[in-house]
Amino acid sequence: MVAVQLKLVDAGDLYASWRWEDRPDEPRVIRVPRDLVREALDDLARAVPSPLPGESADEALARSLTRGPLVDRDREVDLATRLARALVPHRLAAELNSLLERGVRPHLRISPSPSTALVPWEALRVDEAERIVHTTDVSVLPPATVRNAVGRRVSPFRGPVVGVLDPRVPGFGDASGLGSVLGDVGPELRALAAGQVPGGVRRDDVDRDFLERALADAARLLYVGHVTTGGHGLAARLHLSCRADTTTGRAAPVGAHRPLTAADLVLGHRPGPPRPWRMPNRVALVACESGGDVRFAEPSGLVTAMVHGGAEYVLSTRWTLPTDAGLTALVPGFPPTPVLGRAVSAVDRAQSAADPVAALGAWQREQATRWERTGDPACSPVVWAAFATAWAPAPRARNS
Repeated sequence: MVAVQLKLVDAGDLYASWRWEDRPDEPRVIRVPRDLVREALDDLARAVPSPLPGESADEALARSLTRGPLVDRDREVDLATRLARALVPHRLAAELNSLLERGVRPHLRISPSPSTALVPWEALRVDEAERIVHTTDVSVLPPATVRNAVGRRVSPFRGPVVGVLDPRVPGFGDASGLGSVLGDVGPELRALAAGQVPGGVRRDDVDRDFLERALADAARLLYVGHVTTGGHGLAARLHLSCRADTTTGRAAPVGAHRPLTAADLVLGHRPGPPRPWRMPNRVALVACESGGDVRFAEPSGLVTAMVHGGAEYVLSTRWTLPTDAGLTALVPGFPPTPVLGRAVSAVDRAQSAADPVAALGAWQREQATRWERTGDPACSPVVWAAFATAWAPAPRARNS
């Protein structure tokens, strides 16, 4: 594999540095004036369905899905092209192209800065009808202090699959803010759930103690549900079937419910000495803004907690994921086609593949091609471009 690490730093202007992993002593660094990237990044923030300052979640979804460029092919193409021109260094683009001309598919490992946290690198349009994902494998590069931490052990890829699909959150009805994300589940997802442990859809008994035991010897975790963010990365919260009166942890109760925080995973959720959770080799968090770690100056959150606990691959989302009900209600002319359920199935297949990064990219490439050719709203980047995979193999000196 031929891989390059691209790191972005906000320091007034935007600084981009990259190095090829087979040539670590030849780094490149450029400074990009903030004025050259501000407009495209601001337009992206207004395009995605994550809330802007002062905006509610419902208002953000309405803004993005009723009049945003991610559901209009021509406008999305323009935005994806402008983002590529602003963010991909010309010299790096030339180096990538030279590999492609020789028949080599490179792997781009990206460490975003807070201002570029929302950028869907896979979807950036670099040529006519061609996105980065058409020619390049793309992954997120977790911080070196996490992936190369002393004592970190990557879990083996063997054992059962733990599926937590749309768990019921105590005290919250199906139509509430922490209600059902999948709605009516079709046979494909029910079959997927039936083969997993604990499996099942909309269960109300999957709490933190249950899940911690299930992950003790698991190969994979597939979580489809709610994630909410806090004032700092370790306050990011998973919402399971945890009751406030029967569980312990570092989050204050929300009514009858106690969320599970990233700090609970790193330090343990029980009183007393730290008891970090053991994470399986592969984790998928299909939930709103589950990859929000990179929005903080010191990246920490659910993804880094999973990597710290032994995960090698962690799939997460960059922004709020719309539900099928939201897409149907808000996108003009949206077809009666389940989108989120199909995305979950694609994520599950990718996580079981020999190379989860390449497998997710193959699905995203298929979606991107159909979007370019047809403008089918069911293939809009608002869903498929939200997903990214962090890759953190066992620590090696050359990856430091």
